Amino acid sequence: MALNKVSVDDINVSGKRVLCRCDFNVPLKEGKITDENRLVAALPTIKKLIADGGKVILCSHLGKPKGEPKPELSLAPVAARLTELLGQEVKFAADPEVVGPNAKAAVEAMKDGEVILLENTRYRVEETKNGEAFSKDLASLCDIFVNDAFGTAHRAHCSNVGVSELVDTAAVGYLMQKEIDFLGNAVENPVRPFVAILGGAKVADKLNVISNLLEKCDTLIIGGGMAYTFLKAQGNEIGKSLVDDSKLDYCKEMIAKAEKLGKKLLLPVDSATITDFPNPIDAPVDVEVYESDKMPADREGCDIGPKTAELFADAVKSAKTVVWNGPMGVFENPTLAEGTIAVAKALAETDATTIIGGGDSAAAVNQLGFGDKMSHISTGGGASLEFLEGKELPGVAAATNK
Repeated sequence: MALNKVSVDDINVSGKRVLCRCDFNVPLKEGKITDENRLVAALPTIKKLIADGGKVILCSHLGKPKGEPKPELSLAPVAARLTELLGQEVKFAADPEVVGPNAKAAVEAMKDGEVILLENTRYRVEETKNGEAFSKDLASLCDIFVNDAFGTAHRAHCSNVGVSELVDTAAVGYLMQKEIDFLGNAVENPVRPFVAILGGAKVADKLNVISNLLEKCDTLIIGGGMAYTFLKAQGNEIGKSLVDDSKLDYCKEMIAKAEKLGKKLLLPVDSATITDFPNPIDAPVDVEVYESDKMPADREGCDIGPKTAELFADAVKSAKTVVWNGPMGVFENPTLAEGTIAVAKALAETDATTIIGGGDSAAAVNQLGFGDKMSHISTGGGASLEFLEGKELPGVAAATNK
């Protein structure tokens, strides 16, 4: 995987029109942004382009308007908040067709160091199909393209891939660069021992990841709901726990593959079990811990047990690189979050490079207050998974090579 891309540090944007694709897909409640992590994460690249005298044209998608203008998914609130965060006006170009009269006039009138934000790119039906007409519209506004949206890097859309093929220079922003450095290099040339921890509910979501990581890592740890399919494949009673019976043979193959490659594959040795899944999810539950070969048929495993937490934490202690994707149990329930907390704590206390692969694990680490103890928390769930699968990401591949 050649990950040597032209970055914002390699280009001269002075006096040029720069289209910068960010990930402003933020949660909105009644027009208010409820979590602005993604806005804050985009600031270093935007500030760099402003400082270098570029005419900065920002674009992003928000939610799934499915190719039609939906006022509740407008990026107007983002422009307002970015104005406050940057301390300078971010002019909003309110065009239902995204590149319309407002956008064209605003770009025409720009001075060096000024910033505008285009409307939600998914207002255009072509966006998610990478249709040429919209890519051409976007390219017509700019001299240089900068992609800083890792969250959509695994999709080939107009605003990240189509437009990059129509400009001379397509660079990556600081956020993309950091993702490539950490995730790409962790998988391609990790400092060893390299420990990978996979959790989450379904084996099916992580088939290729499990197989690819077994080839790359020294120890693979499997927790979360997907561990029970592995435990059942080993002949254990798993009660009412989550299981994907169609993947039992696959799990057997992976256990055999680990053995053949001389890799450690760690599965839960005990589980925190409950009688019925909590409803609501944070309702009180009555937990009993059972060893993996002694689970009663009428109980459901919903978190790793204390012995497993210790086993997993021990494996992390001697590691030099750790990648973690997916919680160890139903972490939304305080009683069933203990396994996830134990793993997060072990990662917080190690000297290893610790990389959290987006999605639920990122949410868990941040909610539990361990965010600042990690080397890198990925901004893309789906994109980070595909990186761990060893796939080439269209949004990364489209950037100009050095």
